[in-house]
Amino acid sequence: MKKLLVVLLISFVALSCGSKKKVVTKKKNSKPKTEQVEVEPKTTSETKNTSEASNVPKHSNLNSTELYILNYKAIAMDEMRKYKIPASITLAQGILESGSGKGRLSVEANNHFGIKCHGWKGKKIYHDDDRSQECFRKYDYAKTSFEDHSAFLTTRGRYSNLFKLKPNDYKAWAKGLRSAGYATDKKYPQKLISLIERYQLDKYDDVVLGKRALSKDLPENNISINHKVIKGDTLYSLSRKYNMTVDELKRINRLKNNNLSLGQILIIKSN
Repeated sequence: MKKLLVVLLISFVALSCGSKKKVVTKKKNSKPKTEQVEVEPKTTSETKNTSEASNVPKHSNLNSTELYILNYKAIAMDEMRKYKIPASITLAQGILESGSGKGRLSVEANNHFGIKCHGWKGKKIYHDDDRSQECFRKYDYAKTSFEDHSAFLTTRGRYSNLFKLKPNDYKAWAKGLRSAGYATDKKYPQKLISLIERYQLDKYDDVVLGKRALSKDLPENNISINHKVIKGDTLYSLSRKYNMTVDELKRINRLKNNNLSLGQILIIKSN
């Protein structure tokens, strides 16, 4: 009898061990595991926007094109007064040709309109364009590039028909530039017109023609811009970037010398 009980007990233990299953219980607040996935790189448009924003002063809510307009609209309007070239056309060409002031020619040579040497006796820079390492004009100041752009259009006979157009007919000017051979891109007129209409650049034509008041109708004149000094910034480099003189920067910021400190906030434009 005792032997029978021992056998039965051993059999029961063996059966219970063999049938034991591993049980996993979930905690009520436990989070499910997530599958690891690779993060896709940013799209071209996202990368472009990020790059663009990095070139805008951190203390400004303007993008690089708006900042370009703010910096050069006065020069474009002065050129319109002197040479009858619509300020809207000058600004749109500058934006397009210079990449809103970020292209190599504008950064390294102050050439905002992609004007090639063509007998130029001044400073030069070589850059890949239609052909490898073509010769382009190099200027000491951005303002000189705008002046040379006006001279380029007014002294070459093939552009003479442009000056028969109304100074506020930017669409005709855009098409006329392409017809006269200023650019080989068939979509060049549409690109200029798109920029003018997107940023309302024709309002500067109206200012010059006396159809609009500068201070009342253009709210961007009340925008203030500051610049946070980063490594590599100098008063000279900032004067070129913002189309100012070193003396103006020093006067506005009450600087006694040319020394700058990292993180220093400089006033570029005040209300």
